[in-house]
Amino acid sequence: MTEVRLPSASAPTNPLARLLAGVNRGVMHVVAAVAAALVVVETGVLLAGVIYRYALHDPLIWSDELASTLFIWLSMLGAVLALDRGEHMRLTAIVNKLSDKWRVWLETVAALIVCIFVLMIIHPAVDHASEQMAITTPALEIPDGLRAAALPVGAILMLLAAVSRMAAMTTMRLLLSALAVVAVIGGALWLAKPMLLGMGNYNLIVFFVLLIGVCVAGGIPIAFAFGTATMAYLALATTAPLMIVVSRMDEGMSSLILLSVPLFVLLGSLLEMSGLAKTLIDFMAALLGHVRGGLQYVLLGAMFLVSGISGSKAADMAAIAPALFPEMKKRGSKPEELVALLSSSGAMTETIPPSLVLITIGAVCSVSITALFIGGLMPAVIATIAIGIVCWFRARREPMPDVKRATIGV
Repeated sequence: MTEVRLPSASAPTNPLARLLAGVNRGVMHVVAAVAAALVVVETGVLLAGVIYRYALHDPLIWSDELASTLFIWLSMLGAVLALDRGEHMRLTAIVNKLSDKWRVWLETVAALIVCIFVLMIIHPAVDHASEQMAITTPALEIPDGLRAAALPVGAILMLLAAVSRMAAMTTMRLLLSALAVVAVIGGALWLAKPMLLGMGNYNLIVFFVLLIGVCVAGGIPIAFAFGTATMAYLALATTAPLMIVVSRMDEGMSSLILLSVPLFVLLGSLLEMSGLAKTLIDFMAALLGHVRGGLQYVLLGAMFLVSGISGSKAADMAAIAPALFPEMKKRGSKPEELVALLSSSGAMTETIPPSLVLITIGAVCSVSITALFIGGLMPAVIATIAIGIVCWFRARREPMPDVKRATIGV
């Protein structure tokens, strides 16, 4: 969903583009190293907090506060790295059907929209961090602005990444045309400000249906599409200060519940690197590999079980697909059917606890995560059984696999 097939291009020939690329490359190496260190420190802080709280019955009063501070920095630096690597969630089904020229032009527009949004929040983010400097945290007794400073720092780094990406892939002609289109849309919205104010709440349709729809269809990262639409709405249809967006970003990334997201992703990566997931798959394949469609059932079971351990569906699929797909192809399975089965089982396991989606929904909507976990398990079980029945219908006419049945003895 997030990959755009851009035409192959050589290194930038423009001196300014080469300079930006070099500076950005060096900065991103530092950002990646700092982000990796933050994950390690965050894990250590949370582990120490759990041990002291539940094993030693002597809670560390500063652990939650430090973990929250580290998490907001980790979130912003992670967003910077995702932007630099083109890994922000986006819709590319339409963009990938266009010609190379139009794909590059839309990528230029996307980078330009990112630059506009980041430029709009840098000043409010700096003001927000400055105001938080006057507040002293209760446990660590340090200025809270040190935590809030992650927002302007991350915004500046995202601006560097977006400008560098745009300079490396586009030409001056495409850039000017993209600027002209964005300026025309922005000017039209500005001139329509009296009409938007007169529409009342119906102007929400203009910003959060039409504008976001156009941005998402054009391949602009979804987070920046919503952010740009929100900033445009606040600036043109309300009298509210733009600092509200920064405050909501700060509040959203300060939730301790969301700390589980990077840790579950880390756990999923460890499962993949340690080979534990592959061992589980091999065991299930030994039990079911000799029956018709056995490996399809193994894939379903592996997704169900591994999803109940890691919570990261991307890590689950990355661990399961390489272990099963080669053998499934040897047995005659079509690649498109394998991808369909993997994607449907991945969607099916989104509600299996622990689920990053349910954790995020619970944190944002203030809903009990325990209740979401309990309520999400049964739909996943029913969906697994339904997909298993489909696999049985498709595999019942296949020849028996030439695989020796595993014995109980060693």
